[in-house]
Amino acid sequence: MAVFVALGAFLMTLAGGWTAQRVTDRRHLVLGLAGGLMLGVVGLDLLPEALRAAGGEVFGVPAALLLFVAGFLLAHLVERLLAARRAAHGADEHNHRAPEVGLTAAAAMVGHSAMDGVAIGAAFQVGGGMGAAVAVAVVAHDFADGFNTYTITSLYGNARRKALTMLVADAAAPVLGAASTLAFTIPERLLGGYLGLFGGALLYLAAAEILPEAHHVHPARSTLLCTVAGAAFIWLVVGLAG
Repeated sequence: MAVFVALGAFLMTLAGGWTAQRVTDRRHLVLGLAGGLMLGVVGLDLLPEALRAAGGEVFGVPAALLLFVAGFLLAHLVERLLAARRAAHGADEHNHRAPEVGLTAAAAMVGHSAMDGVAIGAAFQVGGGMGAAVAVAVVAHDFADGFNTYTITSLYGNARRKALTMLVADAAAPVLGAASTLAFTIPERLLGGYLGLFGGALLYLAAAEILPEAHHVHPARSTLLCTVAGAAFIWLVVGLAG
């Protein structure tokens, strides 16, 4: 049953990527929506779950929040190092983003989708009701995952073929993650720490890259509305799943 539900996540992820691909003539709106979706996923989905699962404090601060900050700084460090390397080879770092950053971010999205599949499988191990609730949440927000994976990969100058490859990988990841729970389970604290780290990296991409790019060339009220709509959509998904 868990693998069957994960197939729904597979299709929903592809639908999100297809939507992002079809609306490239409204690039500023796509980026604004992607930024809102990412903000909503981090603040309303990943962080609450990380705080619940990771547990414990380190020097007075929840471990999940420390890893969240570490993820943000790690994403910033990786981007700066790649930008410096490109500048050293004669590229203009302000006008040319490093494609490696987009591929790395998309790979992180794939890893997150695999964890979604693990969550589905683990929930069904607890019981059918719990599995159904988690499945609804995962399948609904996998549309956002597919949308963001394609958008991020393309934003950093990668070819359409690479963006589609990462999209397909992101779609397949929940199925593989759900299937893996037939063999093992991931400790809850480890999963919570991962969610905190991933959330920090995702927030950096949304706040420092995607949203500024959305408003750079075509600042418009509609772009801001798309960002708000993206965050509100995730809120709706989390609320319905709860």
